[in-house]
Amino acid sequence: MTRLNYFKVLPTLSLALFLMGCEQFSGLVGSQTSLNDVEAPNILFIYTDDQAPWALGRSGNKQALTPNLDKLASQGMYLPNAYATTPVCTPSRAGLLTSQYGYELGLDDWINTTAKSLTGNQPDLGLEQKFETWPEVLQRAGYTTGLIGKWHLGYQPQHHPTQHGYQEFVGFVGGGTTPENPLLDINGEVKRQTGLTTDILTDHAVNFIQKHKSKRFALSLHYRAPHYQFLPVAPEDEAPYLDMDMKLPHPNYPDLDTQRAKQLMREYLSSVRGIDRNLGRIMAALEQLNLVNNTMVVFSSDHGYNIGFNGIWHKGNGFWLLNNKTQSTKNVPSGQRPNLYDPSLKVPTIVRWPNVIKANSENVSTMPNLDWFPTLVRIARTKASPDNIIRGKDFVPALLDENTILSTNYYAAYTTQHQSVTGMRMYSNGQYKLLRDFKNEGRDEFYDLSQDPEETTNLLVQEQAQLTEKQQSIIAQFDKAILNKMRITADPLFELTKPQPIAR
Repeated sequence: MTRLNYFKVLPTLSLALFLMGCEQFSGLVGSQTSLNDVEAPNILFIYTDDQAPWALGRSGNKQALTPNLDKLASQGMYLPNAYATTPVCTPSRAGLLTSQYGYELGLDDWINTTAKSLTGNQPDLGLEQKFETWPEVLQRAGYTTGLIGKWHLGYQPQHHPTQHGYQEFVGFVGGGTTPENPLLDINGEVKRQTGLTTDILTDHAVNFIQKHKSKRFALSLHYRAPHYQFLPVAPEDEAPYLDMDMKLPHPNYPDLDTQRAKQLMREYLSSVRGIDRNLGRIMAALEQLNLVNNTMVVFSSDHGYNIGFNGIWHKGNGFWLLNNKTQSTKNVPSGQRPNLYDPSLKVPTIVRWPNVIKANSENVSTMPNLDWFPTLVRIARTKASPDNIIRGKDFVPALLDENTILSTNYYAAYTTQHQSVTGMRMYSNGQYKLLRDFKNEGRDEFYDLSQDPEETTNLLVQEQAQLTEKQQSIIAQFDKAILNKMRITADPLFELTKPQPIAR
């Protein structure tokens, strides 16, 4: 399986800017298209659930049969280094909407109302109205806004999508629903729908576009797929995989349950194929309604996914995919593998805007999901509230010029609460990667991505003396970057990084 390409663009300067609280670098700038000559477009933001960057044919993975997504990439820009700042649903989705880290919003992990938890259930937790979202900003600017699909940012009335900038909502406020015959909230009325959930959500999205074709609209289409459980899917989506001998990323990982891994891969890619088929339906609708040229289409996901990678499956709150049980610790039960691996963080991302964004282009800048707020607000020709906190950067210069490199570093944070209890913070410059777990001694990780892009060898497992002088220097720099980010964002875990007073 082909993995994402890693890049080596001015990591030292990027780190310096990061330490100053500035993640933008425009030192490599080519000719740029101006937004002044084009009208603010319609915005169609397609967001899948748990889709890995490798689950896209454009990534080079021949097992990912995604002709419509590949066509979309050929018509626009592919971003191989887009990523989520937290690899789990709720904080990632909150970050997308607000451009702040989940811990700043009080949303560290997925909102859990009923499932078993190590810290307790959270029926009253949700995205508070004091945090501005980009749909709110676009609505004030005259856009007709709608959300079709998943929310997972709170169950209480004040947390509802219509309280955060979406004028219309068809979907489910919880973290998941069934892959078929879903129960959906359709503009305030809960109804049972018959059919495959991916197809049904697409039906509602097409209806929204048709209804508002003469207006300027911003539609968020948040699919449930390819979230587990993956099946059922349409027969045509499953057919190519029924007899395919699936290839795994690390087939020789010790004690890997190869049979289950291959079956999960088969079902997962079938679910992705259902998304691809429905993307084709949406693109055809835009064509039929003559909306192609004045609609910017974004395709991305809330975070990545693993199947067999380093012996695990799932996302940042991963599970071991082994034949035998793993040893538990105080905060990490047997079977759990909380992580900030790149396949959990990186997301497949494509942007198409004909005559503005160059067709068949690629920009290797790192793009956290926090960047979407300032980017979409600028594209909509409007502004956020002056007192709003925006952590992301305006990505428009990179969209307009594939040679403009805005950032080469990436930072992620995940404080797991339910399946495990961790305090993970990570910094990388694309060549090296450091992870610190501030709640668990012995869970730190350091990888040389230039030699080990698949993160198979944690160099901190070795004795410290075996690290080279260069590696030790890089770790010191990255520690500084992590602590600086925690400080300037008022990270609740920052207190754990300070020296504790000696007991007397």
